[in-house]
Amino acid sequence: SSKMKGLLICYPQESLSDLGAIESLRVPGKEEFRELREQPSDPQAEQELINSIEQVYFSADSFDVVKYELEKLPPVLNLQELEAYRDKLKQQQAAVSKKVADLILEKQPAYVKELERVTSLQTGLQLAAVICTNGRRHLNIAKEGFTQASLGLLANQRKRQLLIGLLKSLRTIKTLQRTDVRLSEMLEEEDYPGAIQLCLECQKAASTFKHYSCISELNSKLQDTLEQIEEQLDVALSKICKNFDINHYTKVQQAYRLLGKTQTAMDQLHMHFTQAIHNTVFQVVLGYVELCAGNTDTKFQKLQYKDLCTHVTPDSYIPCLADLCKALWEVMLSYYRTMEWHEKHDNEDTASASEGNNMIGTEETNFDRGYIKKKLEHGLTRIWQDVQLKVKTYLLGTDLSIFKYDDFIFVLDIISRLMQVGEEFCGSKSEVLQESIRKQSVNYFKNYHRTRLDELRMFLENETWELCPVKSNFSILQLHEFKFMEQSRSPSVSPSKQPVSTSSKTVTLFEQYCSGGNPFEIQANHKDEETEDVLASNGYESDEQEKSAYQEYDSDSDVPEELKRDYVDEQTGDVPVKSVSRETLKSRKKSDYSLNKVNAPILTNTTLNVIRLVGKYMQMMNILKPIAFDVIHFMSQLFDYYLYAIYTFFGRNDSLESTGLGLSSSRLRTTLNRIQESLIDLEVSADPTATLTAAEERKEKVPSPHLSHLVVLTSGDTLYGLAERVVATESLVFLAEQFEFLQPHLDAVMPAVKKPFLQQFYSQTVSTASELRKPIYWIVAGKALDYEQMLLLMANVKWDVKEIMSQHNIYVDALLKEFEQFNRRLNEVSKRVRIPLPVSNILWEHCIRLANRTIVEGYANVKKCSNEGRALMQLDFQQFLMKLEKLTDIRPIPDKEFVETYIKAYYLTENDMERWIKEHREYSTKQLTNLVNVCLGSHINKKARQKLLAAIDDIDRPKR
Repeated sequence: SSKMKGLLICYPQESLSDLGAIESLRVPGKEEFRELREQPSDPQAEQELINSIEQVYFSADSFDVVKYELEKLPPVLNLQELEAYRDKLKQQQAAVSKKVADLILEKQPAYVKELERVTSLQTGLQLAAVICTNGRRHLNIAKEGFTQASLGLLANQRKRQLLIGLLKSLRTIKTLQRTDVRLSEMLEEEDYPGAIQLCLECQKAASTFKHYSCISELNSKLQDTLEQIEEQLDVALSKICKNFDINHYTKVQQAYRLLGKTQTAMDQLHMHFTQAIHNTVFQVVLGYVELCAGNTDTKFQKLQYKDLCTHVTPDSYIPCLADLCKALWEVMLSYYRTMEWHEKHDNEDTASASEGNNMIGTEETNFDRGYIKKKLEHGLTRIWQDVQLKVKTYLLGTDLSIFKYDDFIFVLDIISRLMQVGEEFCGSKSEVLQESIRKQSVNYFKNYHRTRLDELRMFLENETWELCPVKSNFSILQLHEFKFMEQSRSPSVSPSKQPVSTSSKTVTLFEQYCSGGNPFEIQANHKDEETEDVLASNGYESDEQEKSAYQEYDSDSDVPEELKRDYVDEQTGDVPVKSVSRETLKSRKKSDYSLNKVNAPILTNTTLNVIRLVGKYMQMMNILKPIAFDVIHFMSQLFDYYLYAIYTFFGRNDSLESTGLGLSSSRLRTTLNRIQESLIDLEVSADPTATLTAAEERKEKVPSPHLSHLVVLTSGDTLYGLAERVVATESLVFLAEQFEFLQPHLDAVMPAVKKPFLQQFYSQTVSTASELRKPIYWIVAGKALDYEQMLLLMANVKWDVKEIMSQHNIYVDALLKEFEQFNRRLNEVSKRVRIPLPVSNILWEHCIRLANRTIVEGYANVKKCSNEGRALMQLDFQQFLMKLEKLTDIRPIPDKEFVETYIKAYYLTENDMERWIKEHREYSTKQLTNLVNVCLGSHINKKARQKLLAAIDDIDRPKR
């Protein structure tokens, strides 16, 4: 448009407002177009000319170009300028005209095409008018051809359909009249879903035909029948609680689903389970109470469950408890199987719903499923709490302290299995049962442990420390009390006869007994399963020798009467030491020598008794882990008391301990002091003025044991009771080894907060058992050789000789004879008791150490000594070592340097000796003083002597 306005440059008077007056525009003709197009053109120059046109020419149509140009003329006109300006305008006009011509030629094909479309549209409209005219004509023909006869045919067909529907309704009414009979048959067959489905269909049909008078009464009757079905359905639901049947429960759930009451059914089911628990426990306990009462009096039926439990007799207590748990198991198993059923069918419903398109029904089903799942999960804890409370009430109805140990363990075993059931049932830790049984167990166990400690003291005081003959492959796992460590516990048998579980996959009780059986079934004990094969076979070649040995031993008056019979505890009925019977004593006597041929464990009847007690303690701890700390604490007291008794009987000797050589380690002394302060009652009689607190503390302590008068430790022929000492000490070491073996098991059940106690017990007590060997065997070593006689022989030797001797002194031969005699005695003792290599080494080490120190003491008694005398000392000692190494395999010889260093110190100068005295504090003041005095005059003067004695006095002063 802006370009066409440029044409006004030449025609300023004309207006473009009237497009119809196209003639007013001077459009170039074809000739002019051709001329314009044929003229050489420069597009860039033409565009510059068009751009040079003033903007005012492109303004509104009312713009007066002539006036505008005239006004622009200057006051003084110049012809040349006017012509130049005119030529410029003509050039601009020519450029615009050429541009317009190009645009017109460019748009001409579009104009021709549009004109053709208009012509085609006009032709289509004419064809449509013809079609409409023909259609109206045909409709008129159809209208005229429809007659009254056709409508009559349709009316007759309608009447026929109505009559057919009436006949169908009459047949349905006839069927409804016979529904009652079929519903009764379905209810008798327990086909609840079918009955409800039929009843609902009948109700729907009745509502359809309610306009018939004969149907009105039937509708109300069907409603009553449906209510009756719901009542029977509730009764059928209650049967699930005790004996779950999958087919029965499936029918019940389908019936409730048809009624649209799945949530109501779940609420009712939980009420039935609660009622079933109450009724079950009451009926079980009532049956036992009435059975034991021996009459049919109905007074027990009116009692509350709590009061009824107090009437259960001790004889029927365990069977009643087992039946009670069996009945509760059936209820819990039914609930477990109910949950399984819902989980299985929920998965099936989810799979089928994913294939369907009914979104509204699916959402409703998901809502019901979620409600049922939450209700069932919540019911787990609720039902388990009810079970715990019922069993707790039963437990509190009787004082469990009246039971024997095995019966009490059996009760704990049943309760432990019940707690295991609860943990698998809902993940609960059974706090109610744990707290109830823990209190009773701790009280029972305290009394039981106190009795066992007194019993242990009696056995220790009557123990003659002879070998209990067991096989070389003896293991504590062969004892009944430790069978539970190899076998999985089962309350259906006693804790010592439980089958080994070799399956790596843990199978829950519900999985194991889901198809049948009961984890609380009590089976008869088989005596043949309780035999123990731990005693060693005899070493006799004939029955006559065996009989003779038995008669000799049986008539032995030295055997205490307490050990000739089985000790039976009046409270528990236990036989703590089954191996002290006459058969065992006979086996012990005839097996003494044969035991020397095998590497059998060294233990006594008392040791075996302690081990059995440990096994019983661990049974209780394994069954009831919450009291693990109390049980382990009491177990530690058994070991403490045994260790203290061995030390008291065989290791305490103040005269030897004062030498500082046979002293036990500081750790052992600390342990013994702790045992004495915490466990040993040192008071002979109770103080009537003592406070109640002191009396209670004394009740927890045990009097110190006394060695049997039958044990003789003063005879040199028996090496001062070496056989008894070996049996006692090595039985303690064996006991410590068994505790070490049991440590992982104890550590597994010990509460985390109490583990430091267990670690301290093992590190400070159990590990010190072998350290008792030194003080006990030191006493034997101190008396086995005549060290005083050797000192007398050494005192008679002349040491200030002037020439080097080639023959050793007689005291060396005397000392070697003592060692040879000691070796013979040791061999004699080994015929009675096998002497382990560590014991033999300690004995030889002690004797050699005492002999070497005696030699140093003899050298320290010398008044005068020459260099040749010192050489004689070395000769004597070397001769002693050479002969001694043939008697013993101990290498190196103990305290060898102790003697050699003392002999060589004679040759030291003044300064070297002063330094030597300060560095060797293992020598006594007397020995150091004598060394200085003997050296006086040879290479030490009096002044040096005073200096050295002063140094010795400085060393000795702190000891005072």
